[in-house]
Amino acid sequence: MARAKKTEEVRKTRPPLTPEARESQLISFALDEVEKRIRDGTASSQVLTHFLKLASRNEQLKNERLEEENKMLRAKTKALEASVDSGERYEAALRAFREYSGQAGQEYYEDDENLQ
Repeated sequence: MARAKKTEEVRKTRPPLTPEARESQLISFALDEVEKRIRDGTASSQVLTHFLKLASRNEQLKNERLEEENKMLRAKTKALEASVDSGERYEAALRAFREYSGQAGQEYYEDDENLQ
């Protein structure tokens, strides 16, 4: 008896190592299934509408806006981190200047000079 050929190719892949990789794998499988249904003509109207909406110019503009907002947020985060870092460096420099001037351990205030 001859073996019957399988109509679908069975993929043997290594199991994902992280939940994110598993999610990505499942999304890929779902998209493959949707593509197959669209090609066969058996896709539901909701599926077709979803992909038509993704292809619209308005949706593309929304995605571009979101990407730009993400870039702006990353830049703001970097700026905040840099300002905290520079503030810490400024404080360290002031401490070093106090030590060099012999005022280590003493708080130096301009008002103290005016009192004397």
